[in-house]
Parts: sequence; structure tokens; C-alpha cells
Amino acid sequence: MTAKGMPAPRIVSKSKGLPGSMLFHAVCLALGFLMVYPLLWLLASSMKNGSEIFTTALSLWPKTWAVFENYSSGWRGIGGVGFETFMLNSLIVSVVGTVLGVASSLMAAYAFTRIKFRLSGFWFACVMATLMIPGQVMVVPQYIIFRALGIINTLVSLAAPWMFGSAFFIFLIAQFFRGLPIELDEAAEMDGCGKISTLILIYLPLSAPAAATSCIFSFYWIWQDFFQPLIFINDPKKFTVPLALNLYTDPNSYSNYGGLFAMSVVSLLPVVLFFILFQKHLVEGIATTGLKG
Repeated sequence: MTAKGMPAPRIVSKSKGLPGSMLFHAVCLALGFLMVYPLLWLLASSMKNGSEIFTTALSLWPKTWAVFENYSSGWRGIGGVGFETFMLNSLIVSVVGTVLGVASSLMAAYAFTRIKFRLSGFWFACVMATLMIPGQVMVVPQYIIFRALGIINTLVSLAAPWMFGSAFFIFLIAQFFRGLPIELDEAAEMDGCGKISTLILIYLPLSAPAAATSCIFSFYWIWQDFFQPLIFINDPKKFTVPLALNLYTDPNSYSNYGGLFAMSVVSLLPVVLFFILFQKHLVEGIATTGLKG
């Protein structure tokens, strides 16, 4: 008993919780290893000899190192077109589609949340309804339109479907805008700002987390898109990375699996770098958008 008659606090040994903590961390490490194993296998396969890739598939340590052979043969490309051409095509399409698409979504979200016009709720519901339409359904009408415009087999046809906004990004940014006080518009109007000036000078800086989150998702989706380039492009010099990687395997002739896995690793670098640089904005954008509205 203490001086005031209260029972003395019990001292619990930390060693009693040690087995549970060790088990918890062991399970987390095992699950983490299972999650990253495909990436480790890809990296290991890019360093193996072609004949060893599938004979020692479970091993992550090459018996015969073929790093230079795989990466050099893969970088040389296919049919006289170097892999740097495919990377450049993907970079152009991804950057243009991301910048213009997020800008369009930003303007649409601002219009739906800050500009009063007739049937605004109905049109917003129509935009949200497009989320239920599979992207593959839109390819045929897009192909007909692009062929009429004469842009089939050009990089413009790959960027155009992404350039005019996305329902998902419009919803994401609109939810962020709804959490901002309406007094911002009133103060801007008193200072003589119009709608465009208010969007650029006030809402654009404040919506940086939501815009950055949209840019990350958009860049990733455009970079890994395979179906649209397959339909719209038939010139190998204008192939994007996903379409080009398919050329390294040919069931009727020689398949360069070493070069395929090596260039798959290279193709992941821009996406991983982009994610690392903007990871903070991604987490902040998702968190703040989910709490507002």
C-alpha cells in the first residue's frame, strides 16, 4: 500500500509480451515477402541465362550471371527499333495525357462545386455514372472517331482518350473542393477575381494534394495501358512499352526471355521513381479527400 492507502501499481514484465510480438513480426515478414516475391523473381530472372530462367524458377540466385547480355540485348529492341524509342513514346503519352487530363478534371470539378448552373446535380450524376462503363466498351467508338480525324497510328490517338478528364478524378477533386469554405470565393470576388482567376490563384494551390494524387494514378494507368495501343497503333516505331514487351516473345521463333525480363525491370523504374517522389502527396490527398465532403 502507498502512503495514501492506494494499492501500489503492478509492474508487468515486458518479456511476457515478447513471444506475441515476435510472432506478429514473423507473420508480417512472411506476408511482406510473399508480396514482393514476384518483383524479386522478376529482378532475379533479368540476371539469369535464358535456359536457366524456367529450369530454376524457384531460385532467386542465378547460377550463371547474364546481366550484361540480357540488358544489352533487351535495350537494342526489336526489328531495329531500340527500347529507348518505346520508353520515349510511353513518356510522351503519359505526361501529355496526365497533365491535360488532370487539368480538365480540375476545371470540371470546380464547375460542379463552385459554379451554379441549371441541372448541375443531374450532369454530375451522369458523369459519375460513366464510372460503371468499362473502358474497353469505348474503344470502338473512339477508333471510329480517330479514324475520321486521321490520327490513327499516331501518339495523339493514345493520349486523346485521357486528355479530357476522368470521372474518378472529377469526383476526387470535387470532394476536396467541397471541403473548402465558400468564403474563399466571396473574398476573391471582392478582390475582383473572376471564375478563372479564382480557380488558378486560389483553388489550384489549395488542391495540390488532390491534384498530385490524380497525377500519380493517371500516370500509372496510362503507362501500363496495353489494350488501346494494341488497337490504335500498328507502326513498331510508335509502340509504347507494354506493347513493345510483347514483341520479345514469339511462339513461332526465338523468344528473348532474358531481354523481356530485363526491360520489364527498366520499364518499372519511371513508375517507381514517380511514386517515391510523390508518395507524400498521394497519402495526403487520399486522406484529406476522404474526410471532406
